[in-house]
Amino acid sequence: MVREAQELLRRDKVAEAIEAYKRILMQWPSLADCWFNLGYLLRRVRDHDGALLSYQKALELGVSEPESAHLNRAVIYADHLRQDEAAEDELKAALALNPDYVPALLNYANLHEDRGERADAAALYERVLVLDPTCFLALARHAGMQPRAACDAALADRLRVAIAHPQATAGDRATLGFALGRVLDAAGDYPAAFTAYGAANRASRASAAPLYVRYDRAAQEALTDRLLATPLPASVPVPADARPRPVFVVGMFRSGSTLAEHLLAGHPGVAAGGELDLLPAAIATQLVPFPEALATAPPGRLAQIAADYRAAIGRLYPAHRIVTDKRPDNFLCIGLIKTLFPDAWIVHTTRDPIDNCLSAYFLHLDHRMSYALDLRDTGHFYRQYRRVMAHWKSLYGTDIVDFDYDAYVRDPSTAGEGLFNALGLDWDPRYLERRAPGVVKTASVWQVREPIYRHASGRASNYAAEVEALRADLADLVAAPDPA
Repeated sequence: MVREAQELLRRDKVAEAIEAYKRILMQWPSLADCWFNLGYLLRRVRDHDGALLSYQKALELGVSEPESAHLNRAVIYADHLRQDEAAEDELKAALALNPDYVPALLNYANLHEDRGERADAAALYERVLVLDPTCFLALARHAGMQPRAACDAALADRLRVAIAHPQATAGDRATLGFALGRVLDAAGDYPAAFTAYGAANRASRASAAPLYVRYDRAAQEALTDRLLATPLPASVPVPADARPRPVFVVGMFRSGSTLAEHLLAGHPGVAAGGELDLLPAAIATQLVPFPEALATAPPGRLAQIAADYRAAIGRLYPAHRIVTDKRPDNFLCIGLIKTLFPDAWIVHTTRDPIDNCLSAYFLHLDHRMSYALDLRDTGHFYRQYRRVMAHWKSLYGTDIVDFDYDAYVRDPSTAGEGLFNALGLDWDPRYLERRAPGVVKTASVWQVREPIYRHASGRASNYAAEVEALRADLADLVAAPDPA
């Protein structure tokens, strides 16, 4: 029975494997490793409470390598339940068992980064590099968190040596290459920075093979056409006691969404939910194929999705009446959002098109966002994004509030007040000073904690030759603002 369950796990038959392990544990509840594997599988299906319990049972029964069970519990607490103190306790427990356990040290350093504790994170990354000088992830993260003033030639050389190391995989070279690009950009060596970013994107593509699927321009255009053509069902009624009220922050990646979210979270009634995966998970499990399934979905199913979503964010942030959901690519499903939550606010972050595309190309995004691996593909995706947003604005008008990143960095107080007024929230200039409270789980973790700076606005001017073809591709959109 154990061998059968292990084979189901190996073949990624998650539901069948869960049932197999449950049958085993009903008869032999003292098998610690089976509890551990069940915890892993339950985490895969988002049963976080069940996963925590399974890992705890494995620990109580003396599972081999208990530090790994504590680490998995820490990840659930930090990434899914937003209980960072509980996550820290689990990491400390793992390190008490094995002080040199590199995965726990890396996760603990990442938790310090999320909290803005730069010195503590740096100390842990340095400790990892002493334990394992070929832990390239630690070096890349250590470099990525350095202030711009510390991005010097010595750090760049250290990254180059690591990229050339014979043990560096394509994934390592990608991670290190994006860090190198950032260091060179901060140092003002723009041609070398662009070269580093290009090599990093090529390495990222190679690291995903053979599963990598190249960006398909025709398929993206077809998806846009389908979104525009799909009729929307009647909106789900808003219950009288519905709370929290969601605010969806959408747009292109690297368009200022983190900045907008944490500006809003300066308000005492607003919680920064970060990049929640609740809506994409609901689409993937209950609205396939999307968007067509939305048009024919039973009203009861839509009402249940909406209720489950509100309940989930309510559990994460029980003390707040408004919670932000900052998944930029949720711009694709604004029709679904307004169907499920007629009371939802949509904050659409915008930025200069060339700056935006360049910044996305400079970011190590998930391979599923394959458009970002090629600058011209990024421009193509940007054009489709603008088509989709024009459609939603024609349907929802002022329910979609634009937040212009470039205008904000020029005049934070005026732009901030305009955003709050559009959402019907009271404005206080002191919110500018509290724009990054608590934990920040995003690629912009350090940028959002710094004083407002302008060097990223207009950064494409540093790469004039490199973006010439992109600028030609988007010439009409560069000249035209987003539709009001």
